[in-house]
Formats: sequence, structure tokens, C-alpha cells
Amino acid sequence: MRFITSTLLLWVFLAPSLQAADKPTNLDALLDQVKREGVLDQQQNKLREANFVSARDDQAKLLAEAKAQLALEEQRTTKLNQSFQDQEKSLSEQENLLQEKSGSLGELFGTVRQISNDSRSVLENSMISAQKPNRTEFLTMMAERKQQPSIEELRTLWLMLQEEMTESGKVSRFNTSIITAEGKMEEREVTRIGVFTAFSESKFLRYLPETTSLVELGRQPIDRFRDLITDFESTTNGSLMPVVVDPTRGAIMALLVQAPDLEERIKQGGWIGFIILGIGAIGLLLALQRFIFLGVAGRGIAKQQKQTAPSLKNPLGRILAVYTEGMQDVETLALKLDEAILREIPKIERGLITLAMFAAIAPMLGLLGTVSGMIETFQSITLFGTGDPKLMSGGISQALVTTELGLAVAIPLLLIHSAISSKSNRLVQILDEESAAIVARNAERLNGSAH
Repeated sequence: MRFITSTLLLWVFLAPSLQAADKPTNLDALLDQVKREGVLDQQQNKLREANFVSARDDQAKLLAEAKAQLALEEQRTTKLNQSFQDQEKSLSEQENLLQEKSGSLGELFGTVRQISNDSRSVLENSMISAQKPNRTEFLTMMAERKQQPSIEELRTLWLMLQEEMTESGKVSRFNTSIITAEGKMEEREVTRIGVFTAFSESKFLRYLPETTSLVELGRQPIDRFRDLITDFESTTNGSLMPVVVDPTRGAIMALLVQAPDLEERIKQGGWIGFIILGIGAIGLLLALQRFIFLGVAGRGIAKQQKQTAPSLKNPLGRILAVYTEGMQDVETLALKLDEAILREIPKIERGLITLAMFAAIAPMLGLLGTVSGMIETFQSITLFGTGDPKLMSGGISQALVTTELGLAVAIPLLLIHSAISSKSNRLVQILDEESAAIVARNAERLNGSAH
């Protein structure tokens, strides 16, 4: 075909040139040219015909080959279809056989996936992951996969669970990066008590599952707990020492840390709480002064009872000084002694009314703080509702703390007032007894001299 196409193109382009070059000049030349061109045309037609026949034979041969190939492919298709049907039937039989022989393997697969999913959440929140990170990747793969687990994978899962149980009962020390309370990363030696407690350099740590890292508590528990972990860190392996263990894995420790200390609790009482504490402090100072005064006066009176010469440094001596002024009648002496006792009683009983007033005012102020706190709480409820308890905590804290402070101040002041009142009454009774004895001796002496 390519040869025929090339010949025709060559003839198309060369024919005009040949015609122009062989242009006849007479009739004989024209006749010769026509004969010559006729011969050439016959030759070209024969050549073209031969080419067409050759191309036809080639196409027939290709057609025969294609038909033969088609027949082979159809035979192969028939065989493959038959093989596919046979294999499909065999596959169905094998699947049925697999289901029969697998038995409880399907339940085992479901159990493995469930255990992997549950264990993943446990390991993610476990403090052991701070020492051994990247433990949950295998469990994630096991929980999400669709195929049956292999024996090796089941063994790996069992070993991970066994490791978690073993480490939960061990005391371990390891070096890792922790986040300090200031937000800095530091490499420290950490002591881990199972999955419950971790501490480093006498500071408690908490575990962050999001970053698999340990963080210092922003606020540490009381010093007694910190002293325990300090002593524990300084011991050698094999020694038995008490240590702080939080069985709730940080819940109790978080509550202890969040619990306000004495200073914070006092601040929750507000300005009313400070007034109550001020009254309590003044009452204690007054009570201390009265205890000292009554103690000195009591020792002076006891010493005066053993002496005959009166001393003006104690109440009893000042009363006896009235009797030594001279001989008087009984009535006059009794009046003067009563006058002297009345001068001493205010000194002895000074401050008792003030202490009683403080003891009565303190719970009243506490009640005032309670009312103010409840008013603030109800205002918060009115504005924001009851959805967020933190909005109401300020008023509730003031309501409870002021009542507590008022009772904490009033009860000791009442006891102190009772003790001071008893002591002063006892001193006044001694003065009355001594003055009555003086009057009685004087009356007896006057009656004897009259006879």
C-alpha cells in the first residue's frame, strides 16, 4: 500500500513536467506520445492491480489469523469461565468450611478488639506511659483492624497487659523531662509509686495524657506529705518507708490541692471576717491582761493573808489599811470596809463586760456575713442562673466562712469570760470574807471592853 501511494503521488507531481517537456510538434509525434502513454498507463494499471491483489491477500491472511486467534480466545474464555465457576464454588465451600472450623474465633476477634479499645484508654491515662511512651499505637491498630489477629499479635497484647499489671505494683525511678510550675522543661529523676503517685525533688507531679508528660502541681499539698516524699527519695533500695499513695490516681490529691488553706479561707470571709478576727484578737489580748492582773492580785491576796501588816500593793492590804486607821464602831467600820471593797471590785472585774460583749457580737457578725453572702449568691443566680456553681461559690464561701469565724471567736471568748469571771468572783469573795472577819473581831472586842 505504501508503494502504490508513493507511485501515485510521484506521478501526480511529475506528469505536468513530462507533458511540458514532451510536447508533440506534429501529428506523428502526437500519435507516438499517445501510444507511449497508453503503454505506460497499462504498466501502471498492472502494477497497481498487482499491488491491490497483494494487499488483498495480506488482508485475507490477517483476517484468517485474527479468526484463528478469536477462536483460541473464545476457547480460553470458555475454559476461564468454567474455571471461575469451579473456583467460585470451591471458594464458597471453603468459606463455609472456614466458618465451621473457626467456631469461636469470631467471638475471640470481637473480644480482642474490645480489650484493645478498653486497654488503650487505660494505658493512655496511665502514669506508666510517662516512663514508657508510644504504647498505644499497637492497641489502636488492633482495635481498628478488620482481619483476625495472629498468634504473635495476641502474645504482644497479653505481654502489654501483663507489663501494665506488673508495673502498677512497683516503685520505679527513671529520668525523664518534666514541666515545672513555671512552664519550663527540665530533665529530672522521677520516683513513681505504681500508677498512683509520682514525685521529683520533693514535689508532687501529675500526668498529662494529652502530651504523655509529667507536670509539677501548681500548688503542692501540706508540708507533712512533702516531708514524707522527701524522706522516701533519700532512702536506698530495699528500705521500708511510708509514702503518700493516692488510690484514685490523682483525684484525691487534686481535691487536697484545691482545698483552701487557713489564709485563703479567712480571705473568703471578706471584710466581715477580718472584723470578727480583729474582735477575737482584741478579746484575747484583753483576756491575757486580765489573767495576768488577777494572777498577780491573787498571789498578793494570798501573801497578805499570811501577814499582819497591810500592804497597799494588793486589794486585801488596801482594805485592811482602813481597819488600822483607828478604833471605830462596828457600823462605821463595816461601811468603810464596804466602801473599800467597792473601790477594788471595778479593778478586779474590769474587762468582763467587754469580753461578754465581744462573745455576743462575734456570732452576730457571722450571721451578718451569712446574710450578705446569701444575698450575693441569689444575685448571681438571678443574673447567671444555676448552670455554673463557680459563680455562686464566692457568696456561699462568705456565708459559711463568716459563720464559722464568728463561732470560732465567740466560743473561746465565752470560755475565757467564764474563767476570768470565776477567778474575779473568787477574789471578791475573799475580800468579803476578810472584811466580814474584821468586822466580827472588832465587834467582839467592843463587846468585851463594854463588859
